[in-house]
Amino acid sequence: MTIGQRKLDHLRLVIDDLHVNRQGNYFDRFRLMHCALPECDLTDIDTRCTFLGKELQLPLLISSMTGGSHPDIAKINRHLAEAAEACGVALAVGSQRIQFEQTAAINSFKLRKYAPTVPLIANLGAVQLNYGLGIEHAQTAIDTLDADGLYLHLNPLQEAIQPEGDTNFSGLWNKIERLNQDISKPLLLKEIGSGLSPKLIRQGLARGITHFDVAGQGGTSWSRIEHHRNQGNHTGITFQDWGLPTPWILQQCRPLATQSTLIASGGLRNGIDVVKSLVLGARIAGMAAPFLKPAMESTQAVIETIEQIAQEVKITMLLLGETTLNAIWLNDDFIIDFPEGGQ
Repeated sequence: MTIGQRKLDHLRLVIDDLHVNRQGNYFDRFRLMHCALPECDLTDIDTRCTFLGKELQLPLLISSMTGGSHPDIAKINRHLAEAAEACGVALAVGSQRIQFEQTAAINSFKLRKYAPTVPLIANLGAVQLNYGLGIEHAQTAIDTLDADGLYLHLNPLQEAIQPEGDTNFSGLWNKIERLNQDISKPLLLKEIGSGLSPKLIRQGLARGITHFDVAGQGGTSWSRIEHHRNQGNHTGITFQDWGLPTPWILQQCRPLATQSTLIASGGLRNGIDVVKSLVLGARIAGMAAPFLKPAMESTQAVIETIEQIAQEVKITMLLLGETTLNAIWLNDDFIIDFPEGGQ
């Protein structure tokens, strides 16, 4: 099966199987400290921040989804890019490996003309460094997108479940370290739904990497998706909930938050979860699944989804009595551990 067909299968399965979204709801373990007298106006709330050297209007990243030669995929990426520019949020593309095997796929990643001012993040799989891709390919991926950074995604579970998976993850740290030194833009390490452990983040920091998308468990299960593509093997169901929940990772990494830029993704559902992520130490929050259906429809549908999240973020900040992101970031005064759940 071609990579292009695999990407189309992935999109279809995210839409068709409601249980692909594991709905871990791990952020419900925490409540935020309510302020009944905020002493500020909702219109005073300032959600601007800086990411990869560019200003955003909201600490939000549209996380990696897709790319390829099919017209529907190109349309999705264009809608996402146009909406990201209109709303002032960041955008990461799906894996660009396909552009090195299908030249027609390159156009789906040429998004700078639709998003001239916001951060764009290129994307390759780390394991591909053991399967023929190298520094030249990484730089080409960056140049194709005119990107501000490169996601190097780590996905051992998906590759192990995938029928055509690449499973040799040995010796990658040295290659990742060299890649980080040689490419023209920052390298960001990212999981795809099972989480980056605090130990791995420390290892990355020791090698000069400072950006980490923790991409924890609780949202889309790629193990379950690959199960559907390999019906004779139920291993993907066995591992569908494998991994580290996003808020747990952030809690454990609070001592590292001042040394790094943590991106919270994996299981976030709304603006309240975005604010909880920031209080726990992330600088920016990423979502993918909430944008897929809107992106299949239109740019305006994506814009409306972003605007809803932005309104939720602002209301949450009003209810904390703070008007700036710096005031809530890594602030212990705002978080309550609430094991029995509740929002």
